[in-house]
Amino acid sequence: MVDVSQLAEPGSPEELLVRRLDLDALPRHVALIMDGNGRWAQQRGRPRVEGHKAGVAAVRDVVEASAQLGLEVLTLYAFSTENWRRPRYEIWTLMNLLKEYLRRELDNLKSNDIRFHVLGRWRELDDS
Repeated sequence: MVDVSQLAEPGSPEELLVRRLDLDALPRHVALIMDGNGRWAQQRGRPRVEGHKAGVAAVRDVVEASAQLGLEVLTLYAFSTENWRRPRYEIWTLMNLLKEYLRRELDNLKSNDIRFHVLGRWRELDDS
């Protein structure tokens, strides 16, 4: 059973939302399209890469909350075929952020019985 009191800091704006959660009504599978990190950074006068780094932190939060809520499947749509048209440096940065995240979080993923699957054209990814 999920202890919803652990999902938000007491007195935080999120606490009211968490208290209103109906855990029995939550879906088993949630899919998110990860979009807008570059725009988020640009709107704040930062390089697009900083937005992608902030997106990594957001992914960690989403994965943790999903596990805490007992979500069975979380799908993150992170890199579309259109993304290959981005500047080479941005693609390189995105791929390296993914590798860094997986290396850093691998033990945590394993210990929480979280499986990572790549969907789509995974053969187009660098072997590393």
